[in-house]
Amino acid sequence: MTDPAPTAALADACVRLGVPLRLGPASLRPIAPHAPVAGPAMPVTHAGSVDVFLEAIDDAPPGAVLVVDNGGRDDEACVGDLVALEAREAGLAGLVVWGRHRDTAQIVEMGIPLHSRGALPAGPRRVPPAGRAMRSAWLDGVEVTADDVIAADDDGVLVIAASAWPQVAEAARQIQAIELAQAERMRGGESLRAQLDFAAYRARQAAEPDLSLRRYLAERGGAIEV
Repeated sequence: MTDPAPTAALADACVRLGVPLRLGPASLRPIAPHAPVAGPAMPVTHAGSVDVFLEAIDDAPPGAVLVVDNGGRDDEACVGDLVALEAREAGLAGLVVWGRHRDTAQIVEMGIPLHSRGALPAGPRRVPPAGRAMRSAWLDGVEVTADDVIAADDDGVLVIAASAWPQVAEAARQIQAIELAQAERMRGGESLRAQLDFAAYRARQAAEPDLSLRRYLAERGGAIEV
């Protein structure tokens, strides 16, 4: 899944297509800017030991995004540079951590995208229970399974059903293309109001108070998402 569409366009595409909009928590932020990632989800629940990550990485398909559920904890960093490097070398596309990470400088240098709640120097100090890895993850109430695709960038994290991904990705590319064209025309001197014939909308809306801009544009064969 190279060159993923921006999450803003993907979110708009979900709304347009009626696909459930499953947003990762707003507190999940990228470790470095301008590092978009999209790939099949490889979810795992952290229990205090690195072995669950190694097992998940071992079984992950190329291009997967490791999704780590650490309950959003603020008292430990559950992912560091060695896990991130192992994921990168195994062909994973990135990591999303519902919790905190450490070794920020090293992870940024290796270039693998990572979203988390932020950095913390201390690693886990609890004794992990024995047993196999839990192949599930929750991002603050949003369930992630192996049947999902993860998309993440500077704006945040989206969880999209793999079955809906082709349609959502295509619609997002169309939305992005339209918005890029609109922006280019604006730079050339044609305002967005002129492109949308906003004056005509205001005239109609004065007579039809229930007329929304979205409906007006749809009637004209156009659209604007925000």
